[in-house]
Amino acid sequence: MGAVDTPRRTLRTLDLALRIGETLLANGAGTADVQATMSSICHHLGLRGTYVDVTYVMLTIIHQHDLDEVPLALRRNVQHRETDFEDLTDVDLVVSRLLADEIDLDEARRQIAAISTRGHPRPRWSVIASGGLVGAGIALLIGGDWIVALIAAVAAWLIEVIRHRMARRRLPEFYIQVAGGLCASLLAVGAAALHIPANPSLVISANIVVLLAGLGFIGAIQDALTGYYLTAGARVFEVLLSTVGIIVGVSTGLMAGGMLGVDVANQTSLPALSQLPAVIGGAALAAMAFAHSSYAPWRIIVPVGLIAGPAAGLITAIGNTGLDRSFAAAVGAIAIGVVSYPVSRWGRVPTLVVVVSAIVPMLPGLTIYRSLSQLAEENLSGIFQGITAGGIAVALAAGVIFGEYIAQPLARETRRLERRLAGPRLVGPFRAKSRRRELKHLS
Repeated sequence: MGAVDTPRRTLRTLDLALRIGETLLANGAGTADVQATMSSICHHLGLRGTYVDVTYVMLTIIHQHDLDEVPLALRRNVQHRETDFEDLTDVDLVVSRLLADEIDLDEARRQIAAISTRGHPRPRWSVIASGGLVGAGIALLIGGDWIVALIAAVAAWLIEVIRHRMARRRLPEFYIQVAGGLCASLLAVGAAALHIPANPSLVISANIVVLLAGLGFIGAIQDALTGYYLTAGARVFEVLLSTVGIIVGVSTGLMAGGMLGVDVANQTSLPALSQLPAVIGGAALAAMAFAHSSYAPWRIIVPVGLIAGPAAGLITAIGNTGLDRSFAAAVGAIAIGVVSYPVSRWGRVPTLVVVVSAIVPMLPGLTIYRSLSQLAEENLSGIFQGITAGGIAVALAAGVIFGEYIAQPLARETRRLERRLAGPRLVGPFRAKSRRRELKHLS
């Protein structure tokens, strides 16, 4: 642990903490985890009494060496960009090495700069292809056959292309979601107009999940549960705005189908127990494809599928007993949270990478579509379906976090500062010194 004895070193330490915090927050880490990680870095490098403030768009760090000195404050805007789990993993590894005294301040700064400027490691075509596989997997999960899966995959590919082109033009996320929802619904309407033997409701439902994937459900709930209500409110509002964009796009497509005389009325139902193999396989495929499209390290992609598949089967089995769907989602999510902790330790990735990828197939696309269909028919039951969809989303996010509370041991070596600032750690250091053997193995 080095002592900070010069203004230049103090600035370099604060800048390193800011850059690491920006990468973590931009890739979906919770506010508590970001604040605890930044504070741990400053404390380890000799800065005592450093104040860290995290909002959804800005990081602020303040240090005052003595009471009679002017405080030093640095701020950094957070650039929200495409999720990159490999960046998240590598930054987490740099933090662990720094806190384990494997590297010094200058080497940590060099590695963080390299991570921030290297770009995405996989070609764009593979990410688009993965998006199609997410759509196909979700279609199987919600009870579709191979024709539905194929059409859902084509729709998801088109959605990924449209989203990428619109994002390059820096259009707001709301309009991107509207375009994606419109694309999915129009393709389903077209398939119905051509009398293709595929359930258009399942095609649209599958692609609603594709559009919901990657939104900050887990981060928002984690922030709310850990007391960061301002940032939680910002994340929830962003999620709601994006979801409204999906609803607007899908509703417009359904309206166009109605004007053309194409019937795309709600024809969905929960998968039966006899469809469990397809449910498990579809969930595993969707989770692995999402992990790949989010640039998760190769070593964790298959384990993600092995977690998501049985969890989806468990949720389906509970749902067929007649119990509340939010309860079923919570039970499956808790199972994901409990299993994800040891799997992430084995795979040497932040737990966030595993839980987000595994939870994506369980997002309530089917329930959202039911709500839209019923509201389009002026059936007020659609309001209750919308409330149910929100309940399922909250149950999923809260469930995986509760699973982490159960699975994540509070070891004696854990820093007191980290225990005070964060609940279950989805990203960031746990026990720096105990990981030296693992870090030497990676080197």
